Amino acid sequence: MLRLGILSMQGPQRIRDEGVDFWLLSVALLLSGLGLVMVLSSTGIMAERFFADKYYFFKRHVVFLLIGLGVMIVAAVIPRQVYLRFTYLWLALAGILLVLTLVSPLGVQAGGATRWLSLGPIMVQPLEIAKVALVLYLASFFSRKQEMIRTFGIGFLPPVCITVILCLLLLAQPDFGGAAALMLILFCISFVGGTRLVYLGATSFMALMAGIFLVMSSPYRFRRWFAFLDPFQDAQDVGYQLVQSLYALGSGGWLGAGLGAGKQKLFFLPAAHTDFILAVIGEELGFIGVSVIFILFSVLLWRGLRIARLQDGLQERFIAFGMLLILALGALLNMAVVLGVVPPKGVPMPFLSYGGSSLVMSLLCVGVLLNLSRGAVSPGSGRNGVLA
Repeated sequence: MLRLGILSMQGPQRIRDEGVDFWLLSVALLLSGLGLVMVLSSTGIMAERFFADKYYFFKRHVVFLLIGLGVMIVAAVIPRQVYLRFTYLWLALAGILLVLTLVSPLGVQAGGATRWLSLGPIMVQPLEIAKVALVLYLASFFSRKQEMIRTFGIGFLPPVCITVILCLLLLAQPDFGGAAALMLILFCISFVGGTRLVYLGATSFMALMAGIFLVMSSPYRFRRWFAFLDPFQDAQDVGYQLVQSLYALGSGGWLGAGLGAGKQKLFFLPAAHTDFILAVIGEELGFIGVSVIFILFSVLLWRGLRIARLQDGLQERFIAFGMLLILALGALLNMAVVLGVVPPKGVPMPFLSYGGSSLVMSLLCVGVLLNLSRGAVSPGSGRNGVLA
């Protein structure tokens, strides 16, 4: 049986085609539309200064959004076998892209890390593809190995090895935050899938020790990772970005300064249109605007969990939970970074941040969830739910 309230099933079920989940679709479109508005607001001055076109980033984001909506539609209507049967192809694609980032001339270095591939005018971040590929692999593995999932050699070790390989490729870039995100996905799906807690606890401890070693081995990384505890102590260096984020949130008040009237985006707050776009929303739309974002993501979480719970097949339920997990973890980690709860790290806000890879893959996750919502077990159709 599955943890986290995903119900076991007994007796006959009746499958229905109720159409796509309207609430989930509406929330995704609202968040994407708000992201488009905030990208325009946060990049106009910067784009005009560096590209002599105040709509430079906005026009690119429109293209990303159109591509993402197309991907979402395709993902919502294609046969489920694409997700159920070709998991190893997805995994191989993610691995190849991560390797190409490191060894090919297509890899693009920025900020001391090589995390992107340059495909002509398009920049691709393989991490976003790796998240989806890992979810599809884990969903396939845990659905096929349920009878042996509590064993170490067969039920636990293979998914850990696959995830560690992907994490090592990310650490070579280096991308510490990306590796941590994949480990969180593994932990959550393994926990829901029934892995022994002692295995999860031991693995989590080893991962934590490895993370501590990586942080302690670099003085700069140590200062950067622990700057969030008191960013004002070094507000002009490692604490600068978080301090500016807190200034933006603090100056917004209840209603904000007004759309487009924020000041921190005027070259004070780094990455204002990407990782810290929530701070711009807080400054311009205030506590009310940030609360609306929180509410929309809460609705997305509710609908995603409902879709997972109503799936007939075990693999479909894991896929739905994993796709929701990608979106939920991305949102929670971004909120935590912007609010200074965790060390600052490059984590885009799903649907809102500027960037093609994040936006397209977020909409892909929504498309998969919409696909799964079209055929679900009708409530009250013979399913006896037992909470694990």
